[in-house]
Amino acid sequence: MNRRNFCMAASALALPMGLARSAWAASPYPNRPVRVIVPYAAGGGPDVLMRQMAPALGEALGQPIVVENKVGAAGVLAAQFVASAPADGYTLLMGSSTHLILKLLQPSLSFDPLKDFAFAGKMSTSPSILVVPSDSPYKTAAQLAAAAKAAPGKFNYGSGGVGTGAHLAASTFGALNGLQVVHIPLRGSVEITASLLRGDTQFAFPTAGTAVPQVKGGKLRALAVTSSKRLAELPDVPTWKELANDPLTVQESWSGLWAPAKTSPEIISRIHAAINTALKSPDLQAKAREGGSEVETSTSPAAFSTFVHAENGKWAEIIRKGNVTGA
Repeated sequence: MNRRNFCMAASALALPMGLARSAWAASPYPNRPVRVIVPYAAGGGPDVLMRQMAPALGEALGQPIVVENKVGAAGVLAAQFVASAPADGYTLLMGSSTHLILKLLQPSLSFDPLKDFAFAGKMSTSPSILVVPSDSPYKTAAQLAAAAKAAPGKFNYGSGGVGTGAHLAASTFGALNGLQVVHIPLRGSVEITASLLRGDTQFAFPTAGTAVPQVKGGKLRALAVTSSKRLAELPDVPTWKELANDPLTVQESWSGLWAPAKTSPEIISRIHAAINTALKSPDLQAKAREGGSEVETSTSPAAFSTFVHAENGKWAEIIRKGNVTGA
């Protein structure tokens, strides 16, 4: 084959290949698997929830969902990775209240949760629970607060670390009641119950997933929950807001799917609809509840965005009121 004929043949082959690529790019979203980046270790509560949800979400989208764990810097690495990904809807972040708190505590972080993402939809929410050991003399939150106020600096509370939900809830409890209580950062949230049972700490605000089994097992006593309504698993335990009537007492960890900021509204709407369809599954709702979470969706991407911005303002006030610094 001479050079002229070879070039003509090559051009003829390249043309349909190029057309195929163009058609693929122009076909309706999604036309290939979608990655969801989970900022937490495999096997943890959020990871389990996402993996349980992935098949239903994939069915609703019409493409498989690939769950990928990207652990590091308490969720920062995952957020930075997705923020810099192509804004085509194929790389999403399991974003959460934690990302807002991280940025508020560390303004120098190289991602901005409010500017670098488009918010597709809410997926779940999980409160913390104010607990004391089951043999504690304190039967109510008011009794605990009164005892701590009468003994400044003598009451300790544990958490999984600075800036965690357990830390912020307890610092708010101290601030609202005018208490001088000592924060004991532990090696992780799994240490909270052991610390209480040893007597190293007198109270704590572990997540519902950690606390409910210990309360039902008789090791801990629940005094209040930080959710907006009472938990079905602990219907006799009042919400903290019932007791204090302050909006800052509603402190729930939540998660949702975020995409890079310039993702088109059409793609965001498609993802939102798939989230809401997937989360209608009674089985998935039951599994979430078993893990200490409640399935909770948003009515629209705009509503979820409004929620995230409002939460950012609330967490900023919680951090300010509790005089919490650095993460």
